[in-house]
Amino acid sequence: MRKIDLRSDTVTQPTERMRELMRQAPVGDDVYQEDPTVNKLEAEAAALVGKEAALFVSSGTMGNLLALMSHTQPGEEVILEADSHIYCYEVGGISRIAGLIPRPITGLGGIFTSKQLKQALRPENIHYPRTTLLCLENTHNRSGGQVLPQDQVVELAEAARNAGLKLHLDGARIFNAAVASNTPVQILTAPFDSVMFCLSKGLAAPVGSILAGSTNFIARARKFRKMLGGGMRQAGILAAAGLESLDVMTKRLAEDHRRAERLAEGLSAVPGLKVANPVHTNIVMLDITCPELTAACLVSAWAEAGIITAANSKYGMRLVTHYQITDEDVEYVIEATRTIIQQMS
Repeated sequence: MRKIDLRSDTVTQPTERMRELMRQAPVGDDVYQEDPTVNKLEAEAAALVGKEAALFVSSGTMGNLLALMSHTQPGEEVILEADSHIYCYEVGGISRIAGLIPRPITGLGGIFTSKQLKQALRPENIHYPRTTLLCLENTHNRSGGQVLPQDQVVELAEAARNAGLKLHLDGARIFNAAVASNTPVQILTAPFDSVMFCLSKGLAAPVGSILAGSTNFIARARKFRKMLGGGMRQAGILAAAGLESLDVMTKRLAEDHRRAERLAEGLSAVPGLKVANPVHTNIVMLDITCPELTAACLVSAWAEAGIITAANSKYGMRLVTHYQITDEDVEYVIEATRTIIQQMS
């Protein structure tokens, strides 16, 4: 049976070229910083996002947690958007491990205004925690992969710096943002002291993310990585796939965006369905408008047709395109969905 997995771009399999590069990769002990392939990946990644240094980590969650720990001290306050991945989906590590107090601000499309930031900043008072860090996310997952408006990012960053805050970017899909906005990735990352991006989502590497920032910041993060058990040995086998992600997979993301747009267009024409987000990149947020039909029912019917999805609410689903989703797959999903809805009506 045909299998079309739209749950996430994390389900991508490494390409054949990646597998061959992994087999051939020269390796060493990365804890001693002696793995030549990891060192090459970190250097290229840092240059790509315009930072002095970078660190190869096992996941985006680890990268974000290391940034939180490296920019702050326990007991301090971190400002982030209320629907951010760090706040919603990283198991409370911001508090449990980093010892920080999150201060969420409700935004629109993943970003709030400089006015909202200024209103949230506490005056100097012996009773209040010290606020030291602002985190943003681009693209914004819970807003359906929307790209943050760069002019608003710059304005918010200026307000944060004037308040003495450091800035971290959860750029898990920052290359999607760069492609969709036709903006060099260095421009998008420039306002931030640090940035994390994932190699294992739309870039198809099997494992890994990058944390980038100043040389001193990365030295501090490297030590925290070791504390968390993230010190890797012959990790060049994994880093080799990451180099291919940077060299090749970043250049084909527009295909995923085009397919997501077509998927949204086709599904929105099916009675009882509504696309809930502007489709900027590779994520489609789909709502069911027919109260008799739940997301769980549609997910089950899709599964019988070989379409793998997941519900994120009683009447909502997230569909994500990636390099293993073809034009033919998209058309199949649209037609199969039309048939399924007709049969359920």
